[in-house]
Amino acid sequence: MAQAGRRWQRSLFPWLREWGFTQCASDPCVFTLSRDIDGVTHRLILGCYVDDLFTLYSHDGPNSLYENFTSDLSSRWNVEDEGPISDLLNVDITAEADNVTLTQQ
Repeated sequence: MAQAGRRWQRSLFPWLREWGFTQCASDPCVFTLSRDIDGVTHRLILGCYVDDLFTLYSHDGPNSLYENFTSDLSSRWNVEDEGPISDLLNVDITAEADNVTLTQQ
């Protein structure tokens, strides 16, 4: 279905804004969210490409923003966590404890 990604985005993007995400002005398929949880700032960066999502997060585990978000997301839509991202659109992604490196050959 050629329009499936567009339909997904028309449903997803308003839901993300309701959740508190800010849509990036320079790339409307990128969203950011920061919240303080128990005195610690948790951050999410979410990207959407057609019908795929990738999420970068500062904290995980019980009661983290990432855990709350993915739980809410999967209760609304049938989503599958494919594990840590390593590449997207010919860009290699390396995540470490305090930074993310993007490289392209």
